[in-house]
Amino acid sequence: MAAMESRSQRFAQRAAIVTGAGQGIGRAIALRLAREGAAVVVADLNAAQARSTAAAIEAEGLQARDVVVDVTDAADVKSMVASAVQFYGGVDVLVNNAGVLRSTAVAGISPEEWDLVLNVNLKGAFLCAQAVLEPMIARNGGRIVNMASMAGRATSTLGGAHYTAAKAGVLGLSRHLAREWAPHKINVNAVCPGIVDTPMVRESIDEERMTRVLAAIPFSRLADPDEIASLVCFLASDEAAYITGASVDIHGGEMIIQ
Repeated sequence: MAAMESRSQRFAQRAAIVTGAGQGIGRAIALRLAREGAAVVVADLNAAQARSTAAAIEAEGLQARDVVVDVTDAADVKSMVASAVQFYGGVDVLVNNAGVLRSTAVAGISPEEWDLVLNVNLKGAFLCAQAVLEPMIARNGGRIVNMASMAGRATSTLGGAHYTAAKAGVLGLSRHLAREWAPHKINVNAVCPGIVDTPMVRESIDEERMTRVLAAIPFSRLADPDEIASLVCFLASDEAAYITGASVDIHGGEMIIQ
């Protein structure tokens, strides 16, 4: 979406945190939220990438602040949320997008690699959600969108067993939070993308394997990060006020189930 295009203001007067917002899907989500009126906290472990996304938002005359965060560290996460409250007065939207992908076969997964993948993808989502609970209650509700994966609904195409397990855990966490926090008017949903054209994916697949992957997708292409951002923003908006505990697939038909 070009900077000069007319924009929806469905997130006007709302503050959003997007983790893993330095590149790929997270960057697309942060940009879309800002273009639709949100004041965005661009959170990422990589300081330069977080600054790059925030600068891109600011260049369009929109609101963004960049924060360096390790989502596996509870103190770091609390500091991130405290910064959001300091910057914007509260938190209305949390997008748990931070993640890592490892493709190691089961026999080769070390305990350290298992912990890394589970901690970033699952524990990180839990810690961030836990940290925004009180600020969202103070705002009389909020929206949490967790980045799961088609891997959590079936098995991973590119990742290992630890990635599959982590993303399945994200789906379970999303359902539980949705039920437990409904009295607080906090909607919690998950998005299940197939393979998205991101730097993380491009780094994990060679040309030959990419050809095989595309052959298995009815649309014969990878998802664009902006397509994932569109779905995330819908779930974070008032248009989805009666949707909670859902997992929404977006994979170009790669896994069509009844």
